[in-house]
Amino acid sequence: MSVVEKALRKAREAKQGGAEPVAGEAAAQADANSRPSAPHAFAGAQSPPIVLDRAALRAAGLLPPVAEERRLSSQYRKIKRPLIANAIGRGADRLPNGYLIMLASAMPGEGKTFTALNLALSIATEKDFSVLLVDADVAKPQLSRIFGLEGEQGLLDVLRDPQLDVDSAIRPTDIPTLSFLPAGKSSADATELLASKRMEELAQRLGERDSHRIVLFDTPPLIQTTESPALMHVAGQVLVVVRAESTPQPVLLDALETLQEHPAVSLVLNQSMRSDTAAYYYYGYGEERSDRSTAPPSE
Repeated sequence: MSVVEKALRKAREAKQGGAEPVAGEAAAQADANSRPSAPHAFAGAQSPPIVLDRAALRAAGLLPPVAEERRLSSQYRKIKRPLIANAIGRGADRLPNGYLIMLASAMPGEGKTFTALNLALSIATEKDFSVLLVDADVAKPQLSRIFGLEGEQGLLDVLRDPQLDVDSAIRPTDIPTLSFLPAGKSSADATELLASKRMEELAQRLGERDSHRIVLFDTPPLIQTTESPALMHVAGQVLVVVRAESTPQPVLLDALETLQEHPAVSLVLNQSMRSDTAAYYYYGYGEERSDRSTAPPSE
């Protein structure tokens, strides 16, 4: 068990035992409790909430350094706004299934899971929406592992067994507007399960049960796996994370080629050492439609 996993387990045990949360957790909870009118994300009532230990998540590289939180918060506001607009038709044409957003990358190490978690946290601060974060990176379920839920009932189990209700697998967090669906038990036929009619029906249900819910799917890399392209067909929007000065242009173009039939693909530039900012983490947002050219994003 890693140091991060031990820290998360300790935090969960402390919370269940009635101990005071650490400063980072208290701040997150206070922020959530200050929004009484916000919709609550549905999750199984019997499941204890996942404690989002900011210090442990930061140590795992899934949250930015404390000194960069304000800057990153501003960047994620810019990233989420057009995604939400596309999902609900606010100031833009409403996209079919636009509330289902797939987070992808060309290769491992692009910052996709970092982006998925931080985008989910940003959407969770909205007054009118809740967010469900789905660990669909079933080959390497980092989020499920870091939350101590690897191998627990989740997405693949619900797809495998039609008798299972997806709501029973959704876990609440200590942020009322954020919930989490683990990857589930690994399976040799994961690609077929994700490409199945059952997956389409499940995705539809996740949104239909709550019209104020945005669903984010953290998915495997596009080039090296078959699971991610299979999920493309259920997502109304695809957000591709590109690591600056790292992702080779031919690899990025190959990844975008797999998405060429999708009507709403956007790019996020990760870890760009821009001349106008000293931040190590920087996210530039650019949206491309189905009639786009496949030019890579510029720095």
